Amino acid sequence: MSKSLFDKVWDSHVVKHIEDGPDVFFIDRHFIHEVTSPVAFLGLESRGIKVMFPERTFATADHNTPTINQHLPVEDPLSANQLKALETNSNKYGISHWGLGHQKNGIVHVVGPENGITLPGMTIVCGDSHTSTHGAFGAIAFGIGTSEVEMVLSSQCIMQPKPSKMRITVNGKMGKAVTPKDVILYIISQISAAGATGYFVEYAGDVFENMSMEGRMTVCNMTIEMGARGGMIAPDETTFNYLKGREQSPKGADWDKLVEYWKTLKTDEGTVFDKELVYDAADIEPQITYGTNPGLGTGISKNIPKASEVIDGEASYVKSLGYMGFAEGESLIGKEVDYVFLGSCTNGRIEDFRAFASVVKGKKKADNVTAWLVPGSHIVESQIKEEGILDILNEAGFSLRQPGCSACLAMNDDKIPAGKLAVSTSNRNFEGRQGPNSRTMLASPLVAAAAAVTGKVTDPREFV
Repeated sequence: MSKSLFDKVWDSHVVKHIEDGPDVFFIDRHFIHEVTSPVAFLGLESRGIKVMFPERTFATADHNTPTINQHLPVEDPLSANQLKALETNSNKYGISHWGLGHQKNGIVHVVGPENGITLPGMTIVCGDSHTSTHGAFGAIAFGIGTSEVEMVLSSQCIMQPKPSKMRITVNGKMGKAVTPKDVILYIISQISAAGATGYFVEYAGDVFENMSMEGRMTVCNMTIEMGARGGMIAPDETTFNYLKGREQSPKGADWDKLVEYWKTLKTDEGTVFDKELVYDAADIEPQITYGTNPGLGTGISKNIPKASEVIDGEASYVKSLGYMGFAEGESLIGKEVDYVFLGSCTNGRIEDFRAFASVVKGKKKADNVTAWLVPGSHIVESQIKEEGILDILNEAGFSLRQPGCSACLAMNDDKIPAGKLAVSTSNRNFEGRQGPNSRTMLASPLVAAAAAVTGKVTDPREFV
């Protein structure tokens, strides 16, 4: 019987199938951070239970971390307490911990892959919805809640119903200044922020096959933004080349043996999916959102659609535009921008900084723009310096902050002020997501860079 990539990984991890119920599902890797883990550890302590496989759990501080002066004590008491609790709990239970100041510290979904912890064919969970990022390696990866974090810590298993399967195929040549971020924003705009609810998505077609691993991670990261449980891409030579030689990747004969297995992790010919969607890359231009969910986006050269043209209900759509201060039918080009944010687990990797620098090189930051450029890890930060990207940024009037989740969400000091408009490379544009009453337009690093040097929403094709 033919199987999909998803079936092959899922079925090989089922410990027990419960008839008319969920599967008891084994977890290979468990990532934790300071926000969702403290209560889970309290649960273990109250029951006198230990962490079953501490070597399979990896802790890093990211959500609450400041992105300047990380050598100083964290000023916010709640953030400081959460960061301290992560360190204390990790030490108590023998879990690897990369806290502030650690050379491997960074955003959880950045440091996992770059250290070779994330591998094809694995099952990976974290108390964070964007765990889907790791699916770029042909892994089943998804976010879990606090009670489930406790379940995995104590048993290395989780109870999960098997999702339905969706395949999204994109073929063709990507146009000028079109990035992986544009591809996923386009897909979400076509099916809405709830269009993949109940599904696990496999991405197929030559557009994804030709993407770098950084690009594939961006796509899988935002799969959750269309309601899916997660997304994945079959591992190939691009995957293997990315992973080979990384600190925690297998070595020698173990590597060779695993690569042979990883090559089998692809969907069999004739496999039937519960839903199939097919798109042409030629239809995708640089994207930007105009509303308050990631599905409310469009090509940057197009006008905001009428309420009758979108999937969202008219009342919520009108409310969304009211919050953003936009109107149906108007152009987005030329909208004055207050903030630009480059970073997050969506676009905080070295490839994203290379793209941003390619636009701003030889130009100057617009006076009306505050720009926060935040690497996803200390490894990315080092690459930015080693490749001369920092020099380009500094000459253009930009400065680099320290690693962390930063302005992706309002859980640290990097908050967009009320009413201000930000072009952000992160993954969510909900009301207040980047700060109370802030306004967010999601876009690629190229669109962000164009806004940063012009002070307004600008088509990046003018610079590329």
